[in-house]
Amino acid sequence: MTHKPTAPTPNIPEALRLSDPGVREQLQALPDSLVLIGWTTDGQPVCADLDAEAPHVLVCSATGGGTTTVLRTLTAQLLHHGAHALVLDLKRSSHQWTHGLPGVTYCPGIADIHDALVGLQAELVRRIDHINQHGDADDLPRLTVVLEDADATLHSLARHWNTVREKSDPKTSPAVTAIEELLFAGRQARMHVLLAGHLNRPFGLEARENFSTLVLGRVTTGTWKRLAPHIDTIPKGNTHPGRVHVVQGLTAHPTQVLLMTDAEAAAWVTTTAAEEN
Repeated sequence: MTHKPTAPTPNIPEALRLSDPGVREQLQALPDSLVLIGWTTDGQPVCADLDAEAPHVLVCSATGGGTTTVLRTLTAQLLHHGAHALVLDLKRSSHQWTHGLPGVTYCPGIADIHDALVGLQAELVRRIDHINQHGDADDLPRLTVVLEDADATLHSLARHWNTVREKSDPKTSPAVTAIEELLFAGRQARMHVLLAGHLNRPFGLEARENFSTLVLGRVTTGTWKRLAPHIDTIPKGNTHPGRVHVVQGLTAHPTQVLLMTDAEAAAWVTTTAAEEN
């Protein structure tokens, strides 16, 4: 879904930053279910609506194409509104800005990531039970799983499980199963996945249907055809920093991503309503 309030500028900027005129005001005006990705070529904001359709966002680009930046910007907005976040950072360097922030569980090692995801599966069950008892999950905080370098992380989780599992344990890693279940059941439980990767094995292409928003940077024609086969005309690649295509429905919006530094993202998380005004 594209949210289109009045934009402060008529054309896509060369860069879009938190300090630019109108950007903070735009973020303040958005409800907590909408996260601003950036602005289109006609100056319109492009947002992901986590309460509409599938609740997850997939980000894919070549190395250096801005996937970490997009995840950082979206995560900061959600935390700013009181969401909790499980940050899975196999590289141990992509999201250190979240260290010590309220509501964040930061997991840098594969064993920690495995244990956190197994716990996540239990949380999903708990939330569904809560919904069955109370009718909805509106009183539960949003929980966002930030999965950086997803393909490598999933591969490492499978290898880790092969080294620790007992003979009576299932062959598939319960951590991988937890992510898969979250992709299919997350919406009703106010649980979201922000995933950077190509959706290669073990999930397969059917998992793509659980992402209502795709943010595609410098990707190959083959990746376009695999992740967004419903887009008839594949857009030309662009090496401009922060320039992506946001695929929502049958449309691919050329978009300049909102760029937040680590320090800006951390500060935005702890900004109060009084400071905003």
